[in-house]
Amino acid sequence: MTLDLYEGEIHCLVGENGAGKSTLMKVLSGAYKPDSGTMIVDNKKYSRMTAALSRELGINIIYQENILVPWMNVVENIFVGQEMAKGGFSDFKSQFSIAKELCDSLGIELPLNTTIYKLSVAQQQFVKIIKALSTKPSVLIMDEPTSMFNTQDADLVLKMVKRIAKSGVSIIYISHFLKEVKQIADRITVIRDGKPIRTYDNTGKDVVLDKVVSDMVGREASMFYEKDVHTIGEKAFEVKGLKISPDAPEASFFVRKGEILGIAGMVGSGRTEIANAITGASRKYGGKIYYNGEKIVIRNPADSIKNKIAYITEDRQRLGLNLNASIVDNLTMVGLQTRIKKFFVTVRKFIPLVKDIIDGLSIRMRSPMQDVKSLSGGNQQKVVLGKWLFTDSEIFIFDEPTRGIDVNAKSEFYKIMTNLVKEGKSIIMISSDMPEMVSMSDRVIVIRQNRIEKILEKDEISENSIIRYALEVKTDEKAG
Repeated sequence: MTLDLYEGEIHCLVGENGAGKSTLMKVLSGAYKPDSGTMIVDNKKYSRMTAALSRELGINIIYQENILVPWMNVVENIFVGQEMAKGGFSDFKSQFSIAKELCDSLGIELPLNTTIYKLSVAQQQFVKIIKALSTKPSVLIMDEPTSMFNTQDADLVLKMVKRIAKSGVSIIYISHFLKEVKQIADRITVIRDGKPIRTYDNTGKDVVLDKVVSDMVGREASMFYEKDVHTIGEKAFEVKGLKISPDAPEASFFVRKGEILGIAGMVGSGRTEIANAITGASRKYGGKIYYNGEKIVIRNPADSIKNKIAYITEDRQRLGLNLNASIVDNLTMVGLQTRIKKFFVTVRKFIPLVKDIIDGLSIRMRSPMQDVKSLSGGNQQKVVLGKWLFTDSEIFIFDEPTRGIDVNAKSEFYKIMTNLVKEGKSIIMISSDMPEMVSMSDRVIVIRQNRIEKILEKDEISENSIIRYALEVKTDEKAG
């Protein structure tokens, strides 16, 4: 990857989920070691960065995640780790004065003596920006700085970014919001599959966003999976008026028997939060759920299991498996109580119960008693699925079903999913893999900022259409 940055420039990076934007940021911060290449800062070459070297060279990163200390006030957070001292004690007065000067220079107001947890999300983001500027950086990297903001607060951040750049600080700005990228960028670089695809000069703010979207999603046809034709039946599962937070918009949708319903959107759009609310893994603030036309009540994951809903989570190792247990233990951990009525049964007695699942999923192993942690990523994912097949579930929710597994394992997993819908099961699939989403889905719900932006029918599903709705870009967008 080749990328350059000029003094006082706002260089925006855009790309799909997993394109490589965050990886690049972590290389520049010293969190990751690059495999090859050099980084040139002020005409000096570096083969890699460390956290200390990155700071010494004036590179500072404002992460999307909150890195503030909630029980400290604003000034204390700005200077934590770089406290000013006077007479052996922290010089709060000087720190307060500098913080106020920085706020004034950027045209923002912050209650500097207020504890962080009492601030709004927007105010906390401003604190992170002031904290970064207090180190007097020459390069500032901003990762999705407006992702949680309303339009008014986002505009304040964009004005602030422009002021920072005018002061001579060079900015790398990463965002999924293409309209704001067009509004502030001097240049826009599209990254796809870890490589820069194209860099646009946006000094006239006249970049055509539709072309940017096309660069983000272009792929060879060979990357798409050919799914077998199958019959789609009546509604099996329906969600009406779901609210995942008190102020979130209501979401309503359904999935039919024999259907794969895709849920697409950028990271942070609310996809996984919807799945968690449906299955009782997190609280929902409104809405009703129906299974085969009858209302069901799901307060927790146990209720979800009783109602034949399987949730194959994104984090299979932390949430889907007991890594220190055997394959057979993992396969039977959820559904065993409905299969075994005796109080005392040895684990080896369970093996015949799961033999068909092991064979049907082609789980490659030495023995069913083998620890699941010794399996490959693809086979671990099969065990997670097998655990739910053992429960006779009817509704399957897959969150990033093939993340971290190789191409061959992906193809096997797609065949398994196809067989499930051929049997009349219903699948809700959350995925950041666009070829996967386009190839496997019968319909696609596009989520943006916790709301359903669009439901695409089969003949409307394409990478371009999904990305456009996820980023709120019109086909002929040329301005604004």
